[in-house]
Amino acid sequence: MLFNSFAFLVFCPLVTIVYFLLAHKFRWAWLLLASCVFYMFFIPQYIVILFVTITIDYWAGIKIAESEGRKRKTYLLISIISTILVLAIFKYANFLNNNVVALAQLLHWNYPVKALNIILPIGLSFHTFQSLSYVVEVYRGKHPAERNFGIYSLYVMFYPQLVAGPIERPQNILYQFYEKHKFNYKDVTSGMKLMAWGFFKKLVIADRLAAIINPVYDHPGHYSGATLVFVTLLFAQQIYCDFSGYSDIAIGIARVMGFRLMKNFDTPYFSKTISEFWTRWHISLSTWFRDYVYIPLGGNRVVKWRWYYNLMITFVLSGLWHGAAWTFVIWGGLNGLYLVIEAGTKRWRKKASDIIGLSKFPKFEGYLQNFVTVLLISFAWIFFRANTLSDAALIISKIFSADIFNLQFSSFIDSYSLVLCIGFILLLEFAQAYHKRFNLATYVAEKPSYFRFVMYALFVALILNFGIFSSKGFIYFQF
Repeated sequence: MLFNSFAFLVFCPLVTIVYFLLAHKFRWAWLLLASCVFYMFFIPQYIVILFVTITIDYWAGIKIAESEGRKRKTYLLISIISTILVLAIFKYANFLNNNVVALAQLLHWNYPVKALNIILPIGLSFHTFQSLSYVVEVYRGKHPAERNFGIYSLYVMFYPQLVAGPIERPQNILYQFYEKHKFNYKDVTSGMKLMAWGFFKKLVIADRLAAIINPVYDHPGHYSGATLVFVTLLFAQQIYCDFSGYSDIAIGIARVMGFRLMKNFDTPYFSKTISEFWTRWHISLSTWFRDYVYIPLGGNRVVKWRWYYNLMITFVLSGLWHGAAWTFVIWGGLNGLYLVIEAGTKRWRKKASDIIGLSKFPKFEGYLQNFVTVLLISFAWIFFRANTLSDAALIISKIFSADIFNLQFSSFIDSYSLVLCIGFILLLEFAQAYHKRFNLATYVAEKPSYFRFVMYALFVALILNFGIFSSKGFIYFQF
């Protein structure tokens, strides 16, 4: 079920109202049932796969807690292997097979194995990682094994964040399913405002941008280098508004019912370095890879070359997590390379800044660093968005050609949407840049009730008038 669908418009209020009407002891069961219905809106039979992995990890968590010595690691490995196996079959089997087919054709081998005729279960990468975090935390002794199968199932399946995160840790969310959440006006209103902000980013900005960006990236050969640069910068905004919009809606839905989900985005495009960007973008996934891949590999507490290796491995795996295609692998590797270069040149960059006098103008230096960071991140997005490697190569070749000076505004089909999007993006950037000095939500909340009502009504009217209501899926649903 899509958040931006009519079915959800009925589903969400109904689930929330019944949740508060029910006695506390029945609420977890109601949320689990609602989460099953939500998930089964996509491909109903795939819920069986989800419950198989839930059952294995639930059992493994208990066995880990009850065992000692090598047995604990054995149960951990059973859980990890079974969960990764499901992910590998549905997400990576055809990717691997296609690459073997290509190699076989190159070497003139006879390779008769055909691709599997399967569809990737929606949100598979998200709920498998949430499940893995549970068994690892139990193994590390940082969280007790959950004995209630229904509560553990709800931990994996909680519908607001089931298909696109945030990827929660058991320490943050499991205990909340045992808490008695009373109807709290402040939670309800703040949650609804966060949902409205998420819908604004998704419907008004991201989905309008999609109509501009998709035709260009589907046929990059038809457009100039300057147009491709412009559209790539627009895509940076589209993916941010699309994914952070989903996160805002998910966190808002949970907050209405009294649950607290972790923050997933923190104005990432205001970062001054690539490393800072990755502490602000998709925080739940970045910290997941940090805690369960990067640090176990040794993190930065190793010799320099091994540190760089750890960065590269972590980000290549992150790229592969995002999609079973070489474009995603290169995207992840490129971000890893950025971090290696950043770490390796830190001292030189500081000296260069002092020599040319940039350090004497910290504000200007900060703006310059932010500009370079956004350009580098946007360049990497080319591989994330391009349909194929050849398309990505074509886009880059056009960008670094004389065609870079030929911006074809006339090539955009919907100039009205383009102007609207640019205006709304500037509004969004202004709101994020000055949210600490002037928080509009706080300002409105402090005003009399009639003023608040008018402002909220105007904001809803803005979404209804300028939003795209064609039930377009969220970009991260494919992962």
